[in-house]
Amino acid sequence: MILARSPLRISLGGGGTDLPSYYEEHEGFLISAAIDKYVYITLHKTFEKGYYLKYSKLERADTIDDIEHPIIREALRLLEWKDDHIEICSMADIPAGTGLGSSSSFTVALLRALHSYQGNIVSTRTLAEEACEIEMNRLREPIGKQDQYIAAYGGVTCMDFHKDGYVWVDPLKISKETLYNLEDNLCLFFTGFSRSASAILKDQDQKSREHDDDMIRNLDYVKELGFKSREAFERGDLDSFADIMNIHWEYKKKRSGGMSNPKIDEWYELALKNGALGGKMIGAGGGGFLMFYAKDKIRLRRVLTEAGMEEVRFRFEMEGARIL
Repeated sequence: MILARSPLRISLGGGGTDLPSYYEEHEGFLISAAIDKYVYITLHKTFEKGYYLKYSKLERADTIDDIEHPIIREALRLLEWKDDHIEICSMADIPAGTGLGSSSSFTVALLRALHSYQGNIVSTRTLAEEACEIEMNRLREPIGKQDQYIAAYGGVTCMDFHKDGYVWVDPLKISKETLYNLEDNLCLFFTGFSRSASAILKDQDQKSREHDDDMIRNLDYVKELGFKSREAFERGDLDSFADIMNIHWEYKKKRSGGMSNPKIDEWYELALKNGALGGKMIGAGGGGFLMFYAKDKIRLRRVLTEAGMEEVRFRFEMEGARIL
């Protein structure tokens, strides 16, 4: 049996500029961090013929074309899979639709497991590029490239998205002290709302392709905020990063009416009045997790827990997808 895992992620700056509808004309930049919450894939050869799949539902198929799960089907097609005695199971620490990149983490972990089964040695970049090929080109999802790359590479990572589609990956140049302080003072709280990232991002993608001036100006500024976040990290100024988070969230909400709702806004304001210096929604928006940089973690945790939110504690994960 093969067991693979890949990490989930949080975005630290520049989110939204990794969609091709934007970076193919303007280039993108963001900072992403892998966390110690994972998607796991197990793969093993069965005695009986067929494809046995266990995820949020059970599925048995006689051929690859009969497989309902789109990512599994396209991954097997991409790798020109021949073995029809196989079982694939998935598990995750955090549910899908919560803004932590679980779909791409699933794709990357699946590809890592399939390549290992075939005896292929593939680079981290190849893993990320294949995941992008499946999700963005074959399945035509209106998403970006952040999630696939951070799931493959791990760490706290800067990404430049070039017009030709190439992604330059570079670890954030941050001191250990600043990294530990950042890790200690970031808090994740689940809103209880789940949503489809594709549905939220579709509007942004369409407006970018139509050269909507407001959308392009918004993303241009968010990219600049990503650069400013990097500068703040490099000089160890985490209070400035917290301020940038607040600005980022305001600009993020302007991109789509479905980005927030009255309850999320209420929790956000409550957090800023009770120990948080800055915060924003993780992922495409509309639900999932609110992330705060806290000045008073004890007070923040108490108040938001009493308000009905659930905290998920985490640490940064410096490794990307791997075989266990």
